[in-house]
Amino acid sequence: MSMISSTQRLLLGSVLAFSMVAGVHGATPAPEGASVYFITPTDGQTVSSPVTVRFGLDGLGVAPAGVERKGTGHHHLLVDVDDMPAMDQPVPSDDRHIHFGGGQTQTSLELSPGEHTLQLLVGDHLHVPHQPPVMSEKITITVE
Repeated sequence: MSMISSTQRLLLGSVLAFSMVAGVHGATPAPEGASVYFITPTDGQTVSSPVTVRFGLDGLGVAPAGVERKGTGHHHLLVDVDDMPAMDQPVPSDDRHIHFGGGQTQTSLELSPGEHTLQLLVGDHLHVPHQPPVMSEKITITVE
């Protein structure tokens, strides 16, 4: 009699398969001079919620997650994140690590009143940051 269900076995198999792919994948090289930045808002700006956040990218194209194409990646928006995620693993996905795996270059963000930090980090087709990482400066905004 098996101790794990068929659903658990399927889930475990999926996790192991992803881990093996991620481990074999290695770092995706960033094109020399590639950069990501905020078009809006700007550092120190006072804004109202919802905040329109627009991303800029130089030296790197945008491709959706899952599409492996040389010289491309997709955006991740880090909101009020103190410690950067591991640069050799997929970027976490939660309310502070927002993925734009569809290739989006802007969003409308609901933020509570007060001071917030924003930073952009580009990930490859598996959500893993390029090497060297393509990330923006961290900006601070105040929401009224």
